[in-house]
Amino acid sequence: MAKTDYKTIDEYQSVFPAELQERMQAIREIVHKVAPEAEEVISYQIPCFKYKGYLIYYSAYAKHISLSHPFSEALLEKFSKELKKYKVSKSAIQLPNNEPLPVDFIERLIAFRKKENEDTFKAKK
Repeated sequence: MAKTDYKTIDEYQSVFPAELQERMQAIREIVHKVAPEAEEVISYQIPCFKYKGYLIYYSAYAKHISLSHPFSEALLEKFSKELKKYKVSKSAIQLPNNEPLPVDFIERLIAFRKKENEDTFKAKK
């Protein structure tokens, strides 16, 4: 993929094959369902959602879609059993493109991140 200067999530998604666009759009819709207040931005040239701070990023690749953010130890521990089936680092979870998108898992992960951001926001006040 050629380097470009994406300004919107639509621009980012449009350069991918239809199947990947559908998977990314599904993630986008999940974020808006769980965190309707979330703002869409492009950060590091990938889609990002902000809600009381950075909520979650996603990016697409030939074999997977990554959900990313510097994940907390609490998040990694809470979802440890489910994460065993994915390639995971401290900041990314790779969801293979040859498997159904784990919608329920993504919803719960976003809800957890949303609560983390809310708690951090409250603590700063």
